[in-house]
Amino acid sequence: MTVALLTWSLLAAQLMLGAAMLCATYRVLKGPRAQDRVLGLDTLYVNGMLMLLTFGIRSGTTLYFEAALVIALLGFVSTAALAKFLMRGEVIE
Repeated sequence: MTVALLTWSLLAAQLMLGAAMLCATYRVLKGPRAQDRVLGLDTLYVNGMLMLLTFGIRSGTTLYFEAALVIALLGFVSTAALAKFLMRGEVIE
C-alpha cells in the first residue's frame, strides 16, 4: 500500500464521516421525537469516535485511540441511560 493511497483514503473517510456527523446533528436538532434525537446522539458519538480513529491512523499518535475508547465507553453508557429515562421516566430506581 502506498503512502499516497493511504493518505487519500483517510481524507475521503474523514470527509464522509464529517458529512455523516452533519446529518446526525440535523437529526438531533430537528428530530420529531425524543427517540430520534437519542438515535442521532448515538450516531454522532460513533461518528466522532471513528473520526478520532482516522486522525490517529493519519498522525500515528496513540492519544487519539485512547480518546476514542473513552468516547465509546461514555457514549454507550449515556445511550443506555437515555433509553431507560425515555422508557420509565427515571434513570435511578
